[in-house]
Amino acid sequence: MRIAVLDDYAGVALRLADWSGMGEVVVFRDTLADEDRLVARLGPFDVVCVMRERTPLPGRVLSRLPRLRLIVTTGPRNAAIDVEAARANGITICGTASRKTATSELTMAMILALSRRLAPESAALLDGRFQTGLGRDLAGATLGLIGLGVIGAQVAALGRAFGMDVCAWSRNLDDARCAEVGVSRCASLADLMARADVASVHLVLSERTRGLVGADAFAAAKPDAVFVNTSRAAIVDTKALLDALREGRLGMAGLDVFDEEPLPPDDPVLDRALIASGRLLLTPHLGYATEATFSLFYRETVEAVRAWLAGTPVRVIAAPWSA
Repeated sequence: MRIAVLDDYAGVALRLADWSGMGEVVVFRDTLADEDRLVARLGPFDVVCVMRERTPLPGRVLSRLPRLRLIVTTGPRNAAIDVEAARANGITICGTASRKTATSELTMAMILALSRRLAPESAALLDGRFQTGLGRDLAGATLGLIGLGVIGAQVAALGRAFGMDVCAWSRNLDDARCAEVGVSRCASLADLMARADVASVHLVLSERTRGLVGADAFAAAKPDAVFVNTSRAAIVDTKALLDALREGRLGMAGLDVFDEEPLPPDDPVLDRALIASGRLLLTPHLGYATEATFSLFYRETVEAVRAWLAGTPVRVIAAPWSA
């Protein structure tokens, strides 16, 4: 049995779980975007273990991997895997549980870092300058949540703990859910952007949410507003976001997710002037990258492989999902 563990950027997979006794385990720390190279890499393996959506596995790749019998994804779903093609090729796909608190904590950390100018003030201090600007208070400010699922509700609670007024909007959001979480409901995305001092995205990516936050939304925003996305990059029109920042129609933005990951060195989002000014904060998809989360991911990945080898039930992903 040969097992491939993909995209272990931090080099922690073997440390966080016991992979012994299952066969040969090979860990890859890089991501291959070229499909021919990916097929050549995965061809010798019976089992492939993936980290979230870092490596897409479309049907045209899966059909070229006749030896592959099992894919284990960290997390309970993975939109980068063609589930129907896997089934057609006799490949079982199963997932792990996931922790929800890590992303909400990072969201709040980014809001605080932007509002209190942590990155530019730290850089200025190292450059011999002391207190070059003033931060903004969260207490009394309005936090607008685009999406009010599990993570959105956690961010709402964190915002209230800092004394923020919280409102929310999504296409299917109703008053009952808002009352349950303790937030007010906005009439539209434009209404939310107009009200929010801080706006944060917490939606599942689907065809209904792809490109949802675009030029019209940023046109409605307060010119000093903070915008944060720790969800999925494709929900936001990145060009429209950068244009709003450069033209002074949006105050600050924090992005933990990108249209292409790992982020290419020539990506337009790497705007050095915006970053140096403290108006743009970029982090390398850290929302779920914590010790506790990855320990859970890799332990349950190993458990899934062992269960599959033993012929016992595994957490099977049987169909595509939607928002």
